[in-house]
Amino acid sequence: MPVTTTLPDLICRFQDDPPSTSNGVLGVISHGYGSEPPSLHNGFPALPIAVPDTAATGRVEVWRSSRDVVSGFHDELVYAHDGRYLFCGGRIRHDAAYAATTKNAYLRAFELLDRLGYPEIARVWNIVGGITGQAAEQVATDRYGEFCQARAQVFKQRGLTVKDIPAATGIGGHDDHTTIYFLATRSREVIRIENPRQIPAYEYPERYGPEAPCFARATYVAAEGDSRFADLFISGTASILGHRTVHEGDIERQTRTTLENIAELVSGKNLRNHGIDAELTLHDLDCVKVYIKRPQDVETVRQICSAALGPKSEVVYVIADICREDLLVEIEGFTSVARPDIETVN
Repeated sequence: MPVTTTLPDLICRFQDDPPSTSNGVLGVISHGYGSEPPSLHNGFPALPIAVPDTAATGRVEVWRSSRDVVSGFHDELVYAHDGRYLFCGGRIRHDAAYAATTKNAYLRAFELLDRLGYPEIARVWNIVGGITGQAAEQVATDRYGEFCQARAQVFKQRGLTVKDIPAATGIGGHDDHTTIYFLATRSREVIRIENPRQIPAYEYPERYGPEAPCFARATYVAAEGDSRFADLFISGTASILGHRTVHEGDIERQTRTTLENIAELVSGKNLRNHGIDAELTLHDLDCVKVYIKRPQDVETVRQICSAALGPKSEVVYVIADICREDLLVEIEGFTSVARPDIETVN
């Protein structure tokens, strides 16, 4: 069996300070009470989002590549790419034409993917200010419902089906902007993963909005060519069974159910049902972000997550609104998965 000490192609880390150089950096997300326009900082894409970290240091989320990285601007979007992955971020101001502006931002992002040759979106984050508040236009939905409608229209215009949709997080920010950022890939081996404990989000009944959310519960980007690791992106996951919120008002039980949902999602049985040869548990997650609605719940959530996750997991706890009024916590994750035919050495 071949042996390698090569690092994964894609690495996510939480750290106290932004990188000092752009070497290998695809994107940096910083957490606070307000967003800012995307920029190139020290040569890498920098994206401040309106989701504050609970740590006193206010850590930053850094996506790195083991390859050479090229960065730039495209029509108000900032990006960096390495030949396997492309990171891209942008910001949408909330105004009377919010739906049209959101569609335009997504379409500009797809134009960039076309131009640079990254056909598959693997992972998307949507930070929607006032996510459960009144929609910008006079429609019978909230801000998140309006966002979902705009996103669905773009996906349909691009010809995307449920076999093409990415893993995603839709979370509430603390200002009057929507920030989007995503990772796209040149790999054609992207597997969309669903959870047997939950119905697919794109099949949610109309009670949750006129257009169901367009995302998969997770995506798996297979290792190919000289890549020695596959990548698993876990969508924002909450205390939902079937399509219904469970344990309303109970932060402990919502947190435990959310972790149980993720454990089932990444279990060997579920992965094998999707054609993936891997056996994972919560202890295998590299990077975990925990979104908590109420600041008074932070320590309770931290204790539960610390007991459930492994020592290798880097975890950040942030304050954010959730896309349903009755949800109190949402958790997402990322991990690299070594190819079974290659033995890796630390």
